[in-house]
Amino acid sequence: MFVAHAMQHYPSAWGHYDVCKSQIYTEEGLAWDYMACQPEATDMTKYLRVALDPPNITCGDPPETYCALENPYMCNNECDATTEELAHPPELMFDFEGRNPTTFWQSTSWKKYPKPLQVNITLSWNKTIELTDDIILTFESGRPEQMVLEKSLDYGRTWTPYQFYATDCLDAFTMEPKTVNDLTQRTLLDIICTEDYSRGYVWKNDKTVRFEIKDRFALFAGPRLHNMASLYGQLDTTKNLRDFFTITDLRIRLLKPATGATMVDENNLSRYFYAISDIKVQGRCKCNLHANSCVFDKGKLGCECEHNTTGPDCSRCKRHYHGRAWSVGSYLPIPKGTANICTYFYSYRFKDCPCDSFNVHYTAKMSHIRQRCEAPIYLRESTLLLSRYWNCSRVCDNAMLRCQNGGTCHHHQRCHCSPGFTGVLCERASCQGPGDCDDQLSGRASPQTLGLNSRP
Repeated sequence: MFVAHAMQHYPSAWGHYDVCKSQIYTEEGLAWDYMACQPEATDMTKYLRVALDPPNITCGDPPETYCALENPYMCNNECDATTEELAHPPELMFDFEGRNPTTFWQSTSWKKYPKPLQVNITLSWNKTIELTDDIILTFESGRPEQMVLEKSLDYGRTWTPYQFYATDCLDAFTMEPKTVNDLTQRTLLDIICTEDYSRGYVWKNDKTVRFEIKDRFALFAGPRLHNMASLYGQLDTTKNLRDFFTITDLRIRLLKPATGATMVDENNLSRYFYAISDIKVQGRCKCNLHANSCVFDKGKLGCECEHNTTGPDCSRCKRHYHGRAWSVGSYLPIPKGTANICTYFYSYRFKDCPCDSFNVHYTAKMSHIRQRCEAPIYLRESTLLLSRYWNCSRVCDNAMLRCQNGGTCHHHQRCHCSPGFTGVLCERASCQGPGDCDDQLSGRASPQTLGLNSRP
């Protein structure tokens, strides 16, 4: 099952990076043009696992009757885990909205008051994902008077706060209240407490609680996100900023339910509970700009890696492709970015990559070469000829002087030889004697003429 399949209608300046490579014609022939790439953003709630702590906090066992917060005498809401129409399990936080009546998860009531009614809701992907839009929680009950949104980057082993929410930030968390509009480019990573989403029953028609991702993007990209190059530049060069929008898990800590008044009515505790009808988490698989699709297979997300990379996040080079150190792709320059592909590691020893030295005999090593170098193979008089050797990555390198006798390396694919020298690495003097030249012109090339030894 593919996670990335629907285009998101953002401004063109977003730069979708939805293609990893394309074929182009160069003076050397047909070759690959590699680009930075990433999966499209999608609804990530389809791929998560949810866990509640305490695990028995969901209502309905035993059955309960609930009263409305704004009207303590209207007590006609039932919760019964044994009856499908009256049950409110956790998966109803992520089902399709628009049905009537609304479906939602609901906690037990505050029947153990004054002991705190607290719930941890943990969302886990078992995969690193990047957030691309606001996190939105829709409450069917009143919005919590105290709440914390937390994130993990190490699969739930450690947690850091994303944002605090309270009717009174100073009283609840000893923090001055702020909003996302108070943030600047320099303070974007600050953890704030906001009072905007914690009002009581008077504001019952406003049911959502947000963590504003796009407003934070806008600090670099402008109010309508038209200058994404500025944001991409910051993401490329500032690891802390990149990590801020990256998660493996989210945790919603519900610390105090809506009470609608300064005092809790101890004679009617069935008025106080949590109920969530919808959670939205928009994002994409983190593939380090080395994949344009992500697959959900056997209950697990994984990037479809390109650029000779591998791993769930394309975070390392494939075997035999350590010609240079792995690196994350770059968004810049827009619109294609920089792929930073992993390249083949080779040496002049036969066992590493025989494409480099062409010092191979066909009868012994044909299958080995196909596997290692993926180069077309042509046969003539039991001698292996490797043509179109640009299929082998990094045949030459000026920095390591692999082109001999004054030759220079061209695009890591061929050596431009000095006058008087020839061969793949300019290792031989140009033919002077009539015998060798006759062999070449007649098509009966000897191993010595081709730069090949007669033995492996």
